[in-house]
Amino acid sequence: MSDIFENDIYKETEDLSSLEDNIAQDTNNEEYVFPKELYKLRLAYSFEGIYATVPQGMTIKEGDDVIIPTRYGLDLAKNLGLSKSPVGIKPSDVVEISRVATKEDLEKAAHLVETEKDAFAKFKEKVAFHKLDMKLITVHFLVGEQKALFFFSSENRVDFRDLVKDLVSIFKMRIELRQIGVRDESRITGGLGVCGRPYCCNCISDKLRPVSIRMAKDQNLSLNSMKISGQCGRLLCCLSYEYDWYSEARKRLPNEGIRLYYDDTNFRVTEVNPITSMVKMSGEDGRILEVNARRFSRDGNRWKIN
Repeated sequence: MSDIFENDIYKETEDLSSLEDNIAQDTNNEEYVFPKELYKLRLAYSFEGIYATVPQGMTIKEGDDVIIPTRYGLDLAKNLGLSKSPVGIKPSDVVEISRVATKEDLEKAAHLVETEKDAFAKFKEKVAFHKLDMKLITVHFLVGEQKALFFFSSENRVDFRDLVKDLVSIFKMRIELRQIGVRDESRITGGLGVCGRPYCCNCISDKLRPVSIRMAKDQNLSLNSMKISGQCGRLLCCLSYEYDWYSEARKRLPNEGIRLYYDDTNFRVTEVNPITSMVKMSGEDGRILEVNARRFSRDGNRWKIN
């Protein structure tokens, strides 16, 4: 897509739109600081992070296992510790811990892990029988109630009603099938990224904001899908880490492609480096200059060098 930049310095023919996340971003919530301390919990089967409060009189320590209400029902979670100033957490995101997990809860969880292995094989067998286009990602049995979750991915919408009936008859409990996207699949399965470290979505945060081509562009990164996309086939999560800094820095710098008159010659800005604060320009007389960004100032809609 040749119009990826506002000027004609770079030309990009590869269509990168499929790498972006089509999710509306709630920018008003990013700077909201929750008014009280919260405990950060994590679900072992999905690596999903959850913030929680404790009922009056309950005391929990870092590393404790607790039972909490999740979107699917009562389940086991691990307490990662206290978060004193949670940022970007809405009241609707916070749950209250039901109780500290008992020895019986932990024994049940260990038993269910073995049951999940058997359920994984049976699910694949039934999918093949019904000739469904489904890729099973993980199976999880809730500790706090009789319910099984099957997470799968598929490129198409799947009619799995007959499959659910078969699974209910086998496991004699409530069955819920959830179709998930490629980012969720990577978060659950884990792995190593191109940097050699574990996936950000798996080990750092499961609630990263949507990543766009603009983030890569503003950081002067190569718009090559092989270099800026992760194993999930979407843009690298880490592109969002420093985007705010680059965005603010670029407001104080001229854009690539602008023209200005300096030292009796017309120059064109060919490269801007926000990290070093250096701007490279090409003159009509053949000169190539590197100028410190502090020498640039804006006069209305025009830039000049002091």
